[in-house]
Amino acid sequence: MDTITAIKKRIFHLCDERDISVNKLATISALPPSSIKNILYGRSVDPKILTIKKMCDGLGITLGDFFSTPEFDALEQEIV
Repeated sequence: MDTITAIKKRIFHLCDERDISVNKLATISALPPSSIKNILYGRSVDPKILTIKKMCDGLGITLGDFFSTPEFDALEQEIV
């Protein structure tokens, strides 16, 4: 799994866990829905950390909470 896939999976998981839609996530995060949808549907291949931080703020979690999952822990180093 690559980093973008891990981010997508994490966003979908958090929305499912809280029973909210992507549009609701955008609303509570003060982001345009297109910002989140661009990440989820592959139009953004390098999402900004500020966008992820705003999602975390909207969900009431820290960046550490967002990235503390086995999927992120298992990522290979991308710089060779």
